[in-house]
Amino acid sequence: MKLFQPKLLSRDVMKGYNASSLLRDLIAGIIVAIIALPLSIALAIASGVSPEQGIYTAIVAGFVISFFGGSRVNISGPTAAFATIVAGIVAQFGTKGLVIATLMAGLLLIVMGLCRIGALIRYIPYTITTGFTSGIALTIVIGQIKDFLGLTFAPGTHAIETAEKLHAVISSLATFNPWALLVGLVGLAILIAWPYVPAVGKRIPASLIAVLAGTALVKLTGIPVNTIGDLYEIGRTLPTPSIPALDAGLIRELIPSAVTIAVLAAIESLLSCVVSDGMISDRHNSNTELIAQGLGNIASGLFGGIPATGAIARTAANVKNGGRTPVAGIVHAVVLLLVLLVLMPYAAWIPMPIIAAILFVVAYNMCEWRHFVQICRMAQPADVLVLVLTFVLTVVFDLVVAIEVGMLLAVILFMTRMGDAVRVRAWSAPDVYAQENGGRHALHLPVGCAVYEVDGPMFFASSDVFRDIVPGEDVRVLVLRMHGVHTVDITAMRALRVLRARCEEAGTTLILSRLQEQPMAAVKKAGFDKELGDENICANIERALERACAILETNEAHRQA
Repeated sequence: MKLFQPKLLSRDVMKGYNASSLLRDLIAGIIVAIIALPLSIALAIASGVSPEQGIYTAIVAGFVISFFGGSRVNISGPTAAFATIVAGIVAQFGTKGLVIATLMAGLLLIVMGLCRIGALIRYIPYTITTGFTSGIALTIVIGQIKDFLGLTFAPGTHAIETAEKLHAVISSLATFNPWALLVGLVGLAILIAWPYVPAVGKRIPASLIAVLAGTALVKLTGIPVNTIGDLYEIGRTLPTPSIPALDAGLIRELIPSAVTIAVLAAIESLLSCVVSDGMISDRHNSNTELIAQGLGNIASGLFGGIPATGAIARTAANVKNGGRTPVAGIVHAVVLLLVLLVLMPYAAWIPMPIIAAILFVVAYNMCEWRHFVQICRMAQPADVLVLVLTFVLTVVFDLVVAIEVGMLLAVILFMTRMGDAVRVRAWSAPDVYAQENGGRHALHLPVGCAVYEVDGPMFFASSDVFRDIVPGEDVRVLVLRMHGVHTVDITAMRALRVLRARCEEAGTTLILSRLQEQPMAAVKKAGFDKELGDENICANIERALERACAILETNEAHRQA
């Protein structure tokens, strides 16, 4: 598979493309745009930026990623996963910091794609992705309580972190607006019930109906609730691309956030691609997709947008409505551009409780609480610890800390498990059975020879097992049967050298038996085969025991002479 091969430019994808294919993509693109419109506005507000910046992101990043992407149907734009981290960047570094972080993340994604890291994303543990996804969902819910209840925070209230928002909500309960709650409940009821309406429930997005109904309710009755226009100034044009003045100190401070955005964008987009592959029986190019995500985020940053990634719900809607090529994603971006130019001023009428209700449903859909509970019930305590710790750190601190600590803990637990998986067993009986090459047969263990069978990966966390191998006073040949060792690192090689030195000091010859491909390559690269002698590296246990008998006979002959 080529490193960079956009699906839109692939002959296999666009071969036979005709008017019927275009019509299906047009319909799918329009429907996805209708779904993306209220979500983009809501997610921008949840991220602490103006509503139109969400639209900018869906337009610019959505177009670029569809054009250059490695998936036929992936739809990209702002997603809930970025809301808390973007809000934190904006609060600490302002819009300039957000633009720089988005540009840096885009560059990192391109580098990840060029270095073929796409396949490595699957090594991030499921416990971590579930933990921070559930944590993000909870932070979104807490962040929207204010607008859902119509609360008014006291002047000067600092409510950036989740704990600060929760404290501010509790402190402001006296300002509760029952009309806001009524509007929010109406919106929530529509969002929950609309998908079950026959004929139209599956075709017209519930979020669009909630926005229209909530806006009409407030506009026609004059209910006193905040609208988007009360809190934000709405623009209706796509801004001119610009690069902010770069500051070395600011760039250094934004590195952790940029890395988190890049990793999160990679995880979300490739997960979306995997889901859509199963829906259309296709296979995405992960490295092409990462490069496209990088280009899309750079473009989004230049046009004043926020970070973007593949959106699973919008991608699934694209597939279900007939989209089969990147043309549908491009149409979705063009339709949103037309909406921005023509209808964006009317977005000022949307009530804030409706936005909060939409985000409540988004948070519920992304929280994966069933998977969370299942892991807690079925997984090992160590895995549950990683899950819960990642979840708590995401809520209490932020996503950067959660991913860093979660990955560190997961790596430590993995190394511990792999180290514990290594087994060393000594052959003790004169006549033993060996199972090799599909057969099981008796082998004679000569007097003066000891055989140790090693199973498991030999690396820095498990190399200490060689210390337990101590040749006795009457042992003149020590055989290590390593047919169950598939990997050896430099620390394990050093441990082998130490074992050989101990054997040499005791007058014992060390023999290695049945080395697998990687361990043999490691032994040769380290020059250990020359130190040990090629004759002491045997293809199987039979040859190793024959070599041991020859050494013992030679030693006996020298002793008698």
